[in-house]
Amino acid sequence: MDLILCHTTADFDALGAAVGLTRLLSGSKIVLTGGSHPPVRDFLALHRDEYPLIERRSVNPEKIRSLTVVDTQLRDRLGKAAEWLDLPNLREIIVYDHHLGQESDIPATRSHIDSVGATTTLIVEQLQQQEISLTSAEATVMALGIHVDTGSLTYDQSTARDALALAWLMQQGASLSVISTYRDPGLSPQLQQLLTESLESLEYLCLHGYTVAWVTLKTDGFVPGLSSLASELVELTEIDALLLANEYPLGEEDSRLTVIGRSQIPKTNLNLLFQPLGGGGHSQAASLNLRKVDSQAILKQLLDGVKAQIPHPPTARDLMSSPVRTILPETTIAEAQRILLRYGHSGLFVVDAQGQLVGIISRRDIDIALHHGFSHAPVKGYMTKNLKTITPDTTLPQIESVMVTYDIGRLPVLENEQLLGIVTRTDVLRELHQERDEDEGGEQKFKIQNSKFKIPLSTELQNRLAPQLWQLLTTASQEAEKRGWHLYLVGGAVRDLLLAEAASGTLMIKDIDLVVDGFHKSADVGAGVELAKALQQLYPTARLEIHGAFQTAALLWHKDPELDSLWVDIATARTEFYPYPAANPEVEASSIRQDLYRRDFTINALALRLTSPRTGELLDFFGGLLDLQARQIRVLHANSFIEDPTRIFRGVRFAVRFGFQIEAQTEEFIRYAINSGVYDRTAQENSRTPALQTRLKTELKHILEAPYWKSALQLLDNLEALQCIHPSLKLDVEVLRQLRLLERCLQRFDPQPTLIHWEMRLEALIAHLKPQYRAKVAKNLQLQEDSIKRLQNLASAQTEVMESLPKCQSPSQVMQLLRQYNLPTLILIALQSPRSLRHQIWEYLTVWTNVQPLLNGNDLKKLGYKPGPQYRQILDDMLAATLDKVIKDKTEAEEFLAQNYPKS
Repeated sequence: MDLILCHTTADFDALGAAVGLTRLLSGSKIVLTGGSHPPVRDFLALHRDEYPLIERRSVNPEKIRSLTVVDTQLRDRLGKAAEWLDLPNLREIIVYDHHLGQESDIPATRSHIDSVGATTTLIVEQLQQQEISLTSAEATVMALGIHVDTGSLTYDQSTARDALALAWLMQQGASLSVISTYRDPGLSPQLQQLLTESLESLEYLCLHGYTVAWVTLKTDGFVPGLSSLASELVELTEIDALLLANEYPLGEEDSRLTVIGRSQIPKTNLNLLFQPLGGGGHSQAASLNLRKVDSQAILKQLLDGVKAQIPHPPTARDLMSSPVRTILPETTIAEAQRILLRYGHSGLFVVDAQGQLVGIISRRDIDIALHHGFSHAPVKGYMTKNLKTITPDTTLPQIESVMVTYDIGRLPVLENEQLLGIVTRTDVLRELHQERDEDEGGEQKFKIQNSKFKIPLSTELQNRLAPQLWQLLTTASQEAEKRGWHLYLVGGAVRDLLLAEAASGTLMIKDIDLVVDGFHKSADVGAGVELAKALQQLYPTARLEIHGAFQTAALLWHKDPELDSLWVDIATARTEFYPYPAANPEVEASSIRQDLYRRDFTINALALRLTSPRTGELLDFFGGLLDLQARQIRVLHANSFIEDPTRIFRGVRFAVRFGFQIEAQTEEFIRYAINSGVYDRTAQENSRTPALQTRLKTELKHILEAPYWKSALQLLDNLEALQCIHPSLKLDVEVLRQLRLLERCLQRFDPQPTLIHWEMRLEALIAHLKPQYRAKVAKNLQLQEDSIKRLQNLASAQTEVMESLPKCQSPSQVMQLLRQYNLPTLILIALQSPRSLRHQIWEYLTVWTNVQPLLNGNDLKKLGYKPGPQYRQILDDMLAATLDKVIKDKTEAEEFLAQNYPKS
């Protein structure tokens, strides 16, 4: 006999999972081990005969072959049927459950436990895999199980898998009318009476903006359906958390306490609170049953636990952007408009000479003033003066209330009457609606719908990084915290952490960017330098570099025993503005949000907070996580490529490196920037265009030294981006042929690289241009001097070789012609030469350059020739004779010597 056991007081999820298992385990029977919820009881009163249910008392334990337990992992929830788990004749014990983090005491031989909203979902997935069809009655009770346990997919623990399972059950004929009847059957007369009593006796407390309520009901006996009463109380009173206790006697000296818990407060986990007392459930819903206990003491213990779990809501200090762009009342409307354009703001705060806030002016106010011709008027005549303000300690619920009450989109944060920061409606919405998924162990992880990425907090972050690197970041965060600053890991390191497989062990990132954000604690622009200096004191083997007008710093390790060759950039959060296309940006101190906003692509505009109290928090203001999931490269700004063409090359590099696609709109922006002619115009109008010079060279280096350089070049050509090097440069068939030939040359003639191969690839591209452009492009990219000269003289060298080489009648003449050119020059000449000449150059490099004179200087000395300048001429003539096979051995060499250089 194969039995499927539902836990005591079976709910629809337990029953639905059991019914589905009877189709997977042919011939098995369902046992309700001890009662059921009132809706389940009412449902079975009509539908019992449609399912293979048997009573516990009718089971002969000696005939039980296997037990399958659904929706629990605890034997005490199986009532007296738990005794069967110890039967010696059992072949198998299987557990199906969706409550993670529980310590099971059932000796299961197989377990199917996963993070879904309902156990029934796990059964549905196996039925689908085995292509088993259901009857309408089976599909209906299983759909009820998912609906009830997920709140019809509204509870936080609901997953896409539950939705897909429900869709399949509907295809199998689940009755929606039956589901609507039993999913929310309403309260019985007894529960309605208790509802009235509860509303009168409910006690409340408010903590951190959340309302927690509790009540103890004393009844004469067990009351079925208390969970429905708890849900009704939460809905009617709009409280955030509830503890509903029911105490009733079981005899003269015995009593039972049932506690139902509900919570809608983020980060609380009732399952963790109820488990130590023998209960359990989900993070938002849990229950327990106890006998002979002090009900008030238990309720107080649970209440204290809930209060301890309630997170302190974010404050304005956590949400705000700082510093804030301000202007004086005398600033003109025209100047205010210029500032808005430069920084992309929608409004500006106005402060007096003492830095005190006196008003705000919006873009709309400025536009109206400009429309009426008041560009030279001061902003004080147009600003709004009656402002609602908040302090750094104003909580998120309070901020939300002010914004909703007064319909305000931005609130200034004041401390000691000084403007400290700004909280916008976007900041509030992001905090309110950013979904977070809490696992059963209490570890918080960000959750994106259908995303395979689980964004780890500190624990998993630590597991993904090499220990020595994690220690460095921990030390850096501690130093930042000492100074009251926030520290963030930003950019590519965050991206690579998210793309790394969690099971792949530790990751040793070679290039790390850290950003200090601490203007609410008076950090100045030198904060990054100060932090770098503090770290160097702790890591004396690191070399400290301070560079740039903005005081950024870098710590460099070279072949360190622990950190190997590591580069850590540390900067203060900043914003930037490009005075003209392809220029170096002008940077100013700003907030972490503005710092991320200035970056190139969404997947690089991610940050992980390293400092407490929100260590491991992911900052994703621009949808970078979704783009990682979609495997696409998306630019942050429409004008991004116009301002900095190197972003085109970075985008291509990332796309090819990660196997991503360039998002369609981003590709349009690239093509528009290239076809607009803006790069040509800006180069003509400005003497310095770093984005088309040094920074472009750096990006070309990254691409051309990578293993995927060919694919990257082809994508750049497809985008017509090679025009950034020169308008006429295209990756045509001939260029591709030359690049393939170049690789053969480098492998053959420079196997242990003495040449810089990425530079040779770049020189080959430049060499394909018309001769008059080559040196100019090389100088523009600031290549090495010998590269510039080589490209400048390449045309004349090629002309001489192509004219003279066919006239050479012997190997020695070829040697005489080609030996004046170095290897890189000969390779570039060979790439553009006809096959016959290329063959001669190849033979020169592979054969003739390896031939040596049959006699050397020592031999000449032994033969009586006095050392002197003639040695060189003698050896050259002897080498030529050897190449031309005039002499073949040392004897003939000595005869050649005697004939041509007789001793005086």
